[in-house]
Amino acid sequence: MKALVSMHTSVRKFLEYLEVERRYSPNTIRSYEVDLQQFVTFLSTLRIASLDDVTKNHLRSFLSGLLDGGVSRKTVARKIACLRSYFRFAKRHGLCEKNPTLTLITPKLGKRLPSFLDESSMAKMFDGLDTATPAGRQQAAILELFYSTGMRLGELVHLDVSDLDFAQGIVKVTGKGSKQRIIPVGRRALHAIESYLRDRLRLLTQRGLASDESALFITAKGVRIYPEAVSRMVKKAISQVSELEKKSPHVIRHTFATHLLNRGADLRAVKELLGHESLSTTQVYTHVSTEQLKKVYRQSHPKA
Repeated sequence: MKALVSMHTSVRKFLEYLEVERRYSPNTIRSYEVDLQQFVTFLSTLRIASLDDVTKNHLRSFLSGLLDGGVSRKTVARKIACLRSYFRFAKRHGLCEKNPTLTLITPKLGKRLPSFLDESSMAKMFDGLDTATPAGRQQAAILELFYSTGMRLGELVHLDVSDLDFAQGIVKVTGKGSKQRIIPVGRRALHAIESYLRDRLRLLTQRGLASDESALFITAKGVRIYPEAVSRMVKKAISQVSELEKKSPHVIRHTFATHLLNRGADLRAVKELLGHESLSTTQVYTHVSTEQLKKVYRQSHPKA
C-alpha cells in the first residue's frame, strides 16, 4: 500500500509541475487530475501499486474499457496525452524506470471543423454592447482584445497592464509552456481598453487599493478576473448574435484565425499569432476557408 501512496504523490508532483513550470490552464490541470485519479483507481483494482509494474497491456486494458463504456475517442485521446506526459515526467524525475506509453497508439479522430462567427455577426455583437456603463466598457475591452489578437482565455486572464504597449500597438502574451509572443493589437481594441482602464483606476482608488495593481482585467472587488467570469461574459455576447452550440472564448479565437485567412493572411503568420507549435494545428482553418469558398461558389455560380 505504501507504493500506492507514492503513486498518488507522483500525481500531485506532476500536477504541480504543470501548474508552476508549464503554466497549464486550471481547466487542463483539473482534467489531467481527473484522468490520473481514474487511472490510479484502475490500477488499484488490479492490485498494481508501483508505476514500474505498469505495462503497455495494462494501459490498453484501461483505455479499451473507457471506449467500451462509451467514452468518446476525443476524450480517450486526451487521456493518452495525459498519461504520456505523466510517465515522461515520472521517468525524468526518477519516479519510475520505464515509460510504457512510448509505443501507445492514439485512436484516430474524425476531423472536426472549428466553430466561428461570420463578420456580420461579429459586427452585430460589438454594435450591441452597452458601453455606457463600466461593466459594459470592460466587456467591450475583453471582446475587442479577444477578436483583435486571437489569444486564449488563460492568456487574457493572466495579462498585466504592463504587457500592453499602447505606443507600438502590441501586447506581450505568455502562452502554453510559459512561451511568450508579441501580438499586434488593433485600434478599436486599444480604444476600448483605454476606456476600461479609466474605470479600472477609479475602482481601485475607491476601494483604497494600489493604483499599480498588476492585473489588466479585474473584478468589482479589485482582484484579477477569473476564467469563469470571462467565459460567461463571452457566452452571453455570442448568444445574442448566433445559434452556435459552442459559445466560448475559443470560438472568438477560431473566428480571428478564420477571418484573417479569408482575407488573405499567410498561414505561417496566423500560426505565429495563435502561438501554435506546429503548422498542422493551424491548417484546420484552411479547411474552414475552403468550406466558405464552396458556400460562396454554390450560392453564386449559375451551374453550381
